[in-house]
Amino acid sequence: MNTGQQPAFGLSFDPRALTDLLQAPGDIRDLALAQMQDVVNAELFGTKLTGDLSGYRKLVVDSRKEWRVVYALRPAPPTSAHANEIHVVAVRPRARNDVYDTVGQRLGMTRRPLSARTHAARSRSPQLTTRQPAPKPGPLPSAMPGLPHPALGATHHPVR
Repeated sequence: MNTGQQPAFGLSFDPRALTDLLQAPGDIRDLALAQMQDVVNAELFGTKLTGDLSGYRKLVVDSRKEWRVVYALRPAPPTSAHANEIHVVAVRPRARNDVYDTVGQRLGMTRRPLSARTHAARSRSPQLTTRQPAPKPGPLPSAMPGLPHPALGATHHPVR
């Protein structure tokens, strides 16, 4: 916890994230700013994101869990009083992954960002990867007349 007067980190916004914040409902804007103040003061740390957004963190803004703030901790500019800054990338609704899709676009990703869990679920198992189709099974030996039944041993012949 930062008990001194000076915040632990600087704060910067992607200009589009500032627009997000200004366009958010008033209660969401107030909650997001209060949480960002706690993050800057090192009193709150968001949940780490995984997969394509590894290195970023999210804050759940409201009690209904509908809004997110996505940010990263990065080196501050040389002119800053801080060594590191909190850089806010998006303040958006979670619905239909809007916030994560927006972050991906703002980071220049060409495809939709995937979480580690989603990536694992969509990956094909190496056991399923074959170059040739699997051979089709033939008829069971018990279905072929005149052949010994494998469960009965090779010396037993069916009774006719």
